[in-house]
Amino acid sequence: MDIAQLSMNMSCQNLMADVGTAVLANTLDLVETNGEEMTKMMEQSVQPYLGQNIDLTV
Repeated sequence: MDIAQLSMNMSCQNLMADVGTAVLANTLDLVETNGEEMTKMMEQSVQPYLGQNIDLTV
């Protein structure tokens, strides 16, 4: 295996590692957002009377 081929292989491995890290970061952000939304939904379910009445003036 020559130096150029080895360099290309190492570069591809580094790229794949960087892509994997970026995908993991996006996944963690998504999980965090989903967790926050789930917490909000659970808080609203504890107080079911919220949002049932609307005050209107004509």
